[in-house]
Amino acid sequence: MIEATGPEVLPLGQDGVLVRFSRTPSSEAAGAVLAFAAAMRGTLPEGTIETVPSLTSVLVRFDPARLGRAALAELLAQRARSRDWLAAPLPAPPRRWSVPVAFGGEAGPQLAEFAELAGISETRLVEEATGTDLRVLAIGFTAGLPYLGLLPPDWDVPRQPQLTKQVPAGTVAAAVRQLVVFPADSATGWRRIGRTAFRPFLQARAEPFLLRPGDAMRLVRVSEAEMAALEDAEGIGGATCEVVS
Repeated sequence: MIEATGPEVLPLGQDGVLVRFSRTPSSEAAGAVLAFAAAMRGTLPEGTIETVPSLTSVLVRFDPARLGRAALAELLAQRARSRDWLAAPLPAPPRRWSVPVAFGGEAGPQLAEFAELAGISETRLVEEATGTDLRVLAIGFTAGLPYLGLLPPDWDVPRQPQLTKQVPAGTVAAAVRQLVVFPADSATGWRRIGRTAFRPFLQARAEPFLLRPGDAMRLVRVSEAEMAALEDAEGIGGATCEVVS
């Protein structure tokens, strides 16, 4: 491990170097990750394969035949020491999405349960979900699944103690100040509060992955009937995207 002021720079696997800003998710960690990943874009040496943000760290993968781990780790350590990334503002999003979501009812059968655990009304919960400028903090767990956050502190509700064996594609689920949107049927420990016809990943689509880390998103409340009417073969589900930069 190369010591840095703040972030840790760690080897990961055969072809990765991890820059970790925190051991627990927070708004500061989210800002650091997105700011650092944006600053690294297009500036890393030949032999770098990809830069992958997560909730608290940035993974930089490299080709060992073209780039040595030690040299890459030293460069990343220098960049990590160059500023206080935890104090960095969120970079401007490259794109802004608007995604229709039906909350409660059959679409989100655990909305009332989540609101009770959060200590707020269902109405306020939906208002906060639709009134927050969400960011795609990371993509993972299953192909194309976005982690969206961060929501207000009252959303800091832990996962369920047991898994729900299967939720349908399009489920919008909540836990630990974040939302996830399931591209396909899946098991989950997160509580279902809504559903959308938007599919962030669809293998048969010309562009299988629609979201990227750093994208901004606003949820727009629609009725369950309106949401069902937005179902389409391309999995766009009434979502719109504005390119910012």
